[in-house]
Amino acid sequence: MKLQERNDDVNNIETKTAYSKLIQTIKWTGEELFLLDQTKLPMEVVIEKQESVNQVWDSIKMLKVRGAPAIGIAGGYGLVVAMRDRAGLDYDDFILEMDRQAAYLDSSRPTAVNLSWALKRIVSKVKSLGRRPVAELFEEMIKEAVAIHNEDRLLCRGIGESGKSLINDGIGILTHCNAGSLATSELGTATAPMYLAFEDGVKFRVYADETRPLLQGARLTSWELQQAGIDVTLICDNMAAFMMSKGFIDLVIVGADRVAANGDVANKIGTMGVALLAKHFNIPFYVACPGSTIDLLTARGENIEIEERDAEEVTFFGERRTGPEGIKVRNPAFDVTPNELITGLITEKGIIRPPFDINLKQRFGAAAKAERSADTL
Repeated sequence: MKLQERNDDVNNIETKTAYSKLIQTIKWTGEELFLLDQTKLPMEVVIEKQESVNQVWDSIKMLKVRGAPAIGIAGGYGLVVAMRDRAGLDYDDFILEMDRQAAYLDSSRPTAVNLSWALKRIVSKVKSLGRRPVAELFEEMIKEAVAIHNEDRLLCRGIGESGKSLINDGIGILTHCNAGSLATSELGTATAPMYLAFEDGVKFRVYADETRPLLQGARLTSWELQQAGIDVTLICDNMAAFMMSKGFIDLVIVGADRVAANGDVANKIGTMGVALLAKHFNIPFYVACPGSTIDLLTARGENIEIEERDAEEVTFFGERRTGPEGIKVRNPAFDVTPNELITGLITEKGIIRPPFDINLKQRFGAAAKAERSADTL
């Protein structure tokens, strides 16, 4: 098996961007999977070899790997990890076990659609091949996981090309959470237009919300942009209104974990508040997302399942308790921004503008039709 050659497709794609200064979030060696533990950033750079499907599940659940596109890529490779010791099964048992492991991995994070999308794609591909030898099916599983990884790089670059014209000399850009290179395979989604504009010599400033309670903006976005040499300023979440009122913010670009058919967007908690502020101050609010994040099978944002996380994320700041013991806590990880607050969706197929229900279907309807025909997990 020429696994290393397929690995070269992923890891040796020429990088001509500021991302070349950053560490890979996901690395597939051809036989083994390595994930950057983002919970340790920015103080430590720890790369963990993924020994089992349980470890991959935990890495996704505990946000060691996070960001919708990266979760999808990690989930695809996680299914490979789950099945690599099961090549001795007969065809029927192999298919049953593949379905079981895909469903298990899908349970790790319910909100981001990319995870389910990637797993469905691999499962559907394997089943479409018929009753081939199990070793051949496993080979095809690896090829599909690598293809998802490669395609994400191209998608991120497409998003960057679509959105970089929005960034002009002297403007200030606000972003929330981390939709950067750490959340994808390379350029990021929300940051892709920034990286490409930066390389074109455009001079601009980025303001990164810290993004409570897990501080992805502080720990990740500000760190990666600083590493790339981009002018970035870290602010607390509750400073966004002040910065907008004083004219520091001219444009908002955020990422997305799921986009409903009507253009409602599920993203990290606090995104809806930023959108409301942008509306009040007449600031364009854009969402950057690949086609795999657009879920035309979900009609409206209210139908998106919102993950509720552990109370300790709110009652502790690092290792220090900041909330009283026994206090009731709500900790939704995401909120849904209504489509009327969104100026446009920056995708690899260009910028999608209202009416989103019509324009999303025109641009991405074929992909949704194909997904309907795929087996469910």
